[in-house]
Parts: sequence; structure tokens; C-alpha cells
Amino acid sequence: MAEIDLKEFYRQMAEGEMISGDMLKFFHVLSQEALKITMELNNKYHTSDEIIQLFSKLTGKKIDKSFRLFPPFYTDCGKNISIGKNVFINSCCKFQDQGGIIIGNGVLIGHNVTLATLNHDERPAFRQNIYPKPIKIGNNVWIGSNATILQSVTIGDGAIIGANAVVTKDIPENTIAAGVPAKIIRKVNTK
Repeated sequence: MAEIDLKEFYRQMAEGEMISGDMLKFFHVLSQEALKITMELNNKYHTSDEIIQLFSKLTGKKIDKSFRLFPPFYTDCGKNISIGKNVFINSCCKFQDQGGIIIGNGVLIGHNVTLATLNHDERPAFRQNIYPKPIKIGNNVWIGSNATILQSVTIGDGAIIGANAVVTKDIPENTIAAGVPAKIIRKVNTK
């Protein structure tokens, strides 16, 4: 395997290059590490401090002491998740984070939310090709239970995503979006 490290991983993910060859092998290395850490996280009781320590190990980044998570939590990478302060992630969430997941401050993520940063080529002969693109969640966003956020989506500050929504396009700040595919319902009451 060619020399691939986290620096090269982050570079390729940021550029959205098609993933193939040695990078797919590196994906497997990262997924095995993530499986090991999430198995530890999900299969016994942990204090809040222990959860923060495990999540820091999973992401390779210091997680703020205000972070709260109700396990179980699932990811197939972990190393491309960035989390702000005062973030709460409810149980059974699934983050496919290779393409990058950036979560701002004060974000609430409901039960069973899926964040998916990878996509496949639609052409059958090339369907195995994988393309990463990030998801960006602004400050003070609330994502309802069972929502799915797809790659390339930015959710603006203060937005609310309704339960069971499938978000395929950017959502402006201080708006409520719901449905499949998610559509803007109205502005958030900020008074």
C-alpha cells in the first residue's frame, strides 16, 4: 500500500476526489479503528467524561467537556468529524463521515439521525466509484429524529430539520425544513 496517512486522507477528502485503490484500503484501516472504539463506547456504561474521552479518541480531536452523547453511536470512520461546544447527539445516530462532518456549537441531534458524506457514481458500470463531500451544520441547529442529511449539504445557523426529513439541499439559517425531500416550511420564531 502506498504511504497514506491522515494528512493525505484529509487532503483527498477536502478535494472530493474519486476514492479508489490505496485510499479504499486506508478507509478499511480507519473503519476497523472506528469499529473498535464504537464497540467500546456502545457495549457498556460510561460516565460523561469517559464518553468524551472515547469520542476524542474516535475523532482524533479534543472534544469539549460540554459534549453529550447517548450511545449507541455508529460511524465507519470517525476521523473526519469536527464538533463544537454544547453539542448533544441522541442514541442510534449513524455518521458516514469520510467526506467531513462539521457540527457547530449548540447543536441538538435527535434519535437515529443519519449523516452521509459519500455517494456513488450513478452509471451502473462505475457504481463502485465513491465520491466524498462534506456536511456542514451551523450553530444552534436542531435535527429531528430519523432525519437523513446527504452529502454537500450546509444547514444554516438556527435552522430546524423536521423528524424523518431527507435533506438533499442547503437549508438557510433560521428556517424550518421537513419532508422527503426536505422543503422549507417557514422561518423559525426567533422572538
